[in-house]
Amino acid sequence: MSTLKIHHIGYLVKKMDAAIRTFEDLGYQIMQSTVYDDIREVNICFLQKDGYCIELVSPVSDTSVVSGLIKKFKNSPYHICYETQDFNRDYKRLTENGFIAIDAPAPAPALQNREVVFLTSASMGMIELLNSPD
Repeated sequence: MSTLKIHHIGYLVKKMDAAIRTFEDLGYQIMQSTVYDDIREVNICFLQKDGYCIELVSPVSDTSVVSGLIKKFKNSPYHICYETQDFNRDYKRLTENGFIAIDAPAPAPALQNREVVFLTSASMGMIELLNSPD
């Protein structure tokens, strides 16, 4: 498999503004303003500290792709995003090795419309695969 590089940790939050303030109190800095993702019906904000990137994800409706997750897990980390130089090959290899796609590859508005897909594994949970801009 090509080299998968960790891009960010996805973190579910109920209240975006309160979560941003709390992460800022811990020393995180906002990387970009909050973006609305109309495909997934979520608000997204990226923050960074010590070389680590956190993606805050907050549902805006009951039909959001994460509305069920936030009800079950509350405010919590829920996925690791891996960036790849060869999206199609790595997507195929992951699915051939037991990962199950939970949605179709689609553009991510908060990531300059780069293609992403979410997958799950019974042994490790959810990941996101992100197409590298290069």
